[in-house]
Amino acid sequence: MINTEVNNQTTYSSQSTKNAILVIGGAEDKVHGKEILQTFFQRSGGTDALIGIVPCASREPSLIGERYYRLFNDMGAKEIKVLDIRDRPSADDLVYRSFVEGCTGIFLTGGDQLRLCGLLADTALMNRIVERAQKREISLAGTSAGAAVMGHHMISGGSSAEPPNRSLVDMAKGLNIIPQVLIDQHFYNRNRLARLLSAISSHPELLGIGIDEDTCAMFESDGVIQVIGKGAVTIVDAREMSHSNQTQVNGNEPLSMHNLKLHILGYGDRYDLHRHLPLN
Repeated sequence: MINTEVNNQTTYSSQSTKNAILVIGGAEDKVHGKEILQTFFQRSGGTDALIGIVPCASREPSLIGERYYRLFNDMGAKEIKVLDIRDRPSADDLVYRSFVEGCTGIFLTGGDQLRLCGLLADTALMNRIVERAQKREISLAGTSAGAAVMGHHMISGGSSAEPPNRSLVDMAKGLNIIPQVLIDQHFYNRNRLARLLSAISSHPELLGIGIDEDTCAMFESDGVIQVIGKGAVTIVDAREMSHSNQTQVNGNEPLSMHNLKLHILGYGDRYDLHRHLPLN
């Protein structure tokens, strides 16, 4: 794990070059220490990095793509390409597919997760990105909408400021990058705990993960999550839930969910996905 960051001054160990999947809660620091983006850059190879930026979740892909291009260019990446995909046929672009075969990192920007999945789900390009990320041949990062799509099941919308209930959350199919998790982002910043609980009530076999802004849950190849950034990562484990009225209630009637486990992880904390335990 990276454990050598102190007071936002990062000294990278030999582990910093290992590929990882970085799930970012959105609004990551792009101005000051840029720790999360710097970590992705280093995990993608540092000055040898070949980074692909996928901005198609945004309705302003040129603007967003250019912004991340400048950020990684200023860090010294060897090559950067914006994969500006605006319709599904564009995902078959041979230049893009060739780049994905040789790249060392892919960054999925924020925007609308339904738009991202609508353009890329089940395309040969995205399937190859997922395959390479799962094999840890590349580092893959997603922020905001790019984080929401990580699971097989995805939170596509909803609201907050209500008790958990079935109408509070909208679900869709994600990109299946980390199938065993269900991600929500901008978490405490937008009061989304009830939304995540509502989603988990339908999928208690999944690990619910809520990620604050400027915060990253970094999934390592050994099955450990490490937290970096300024906020917290909230984990909801419902595998041993002893009771739920999820199938009996309708609409906005409050849900009952008994015997859940809740973990709040701060900077540097780790969580073992295999044993479902936080690590000291």
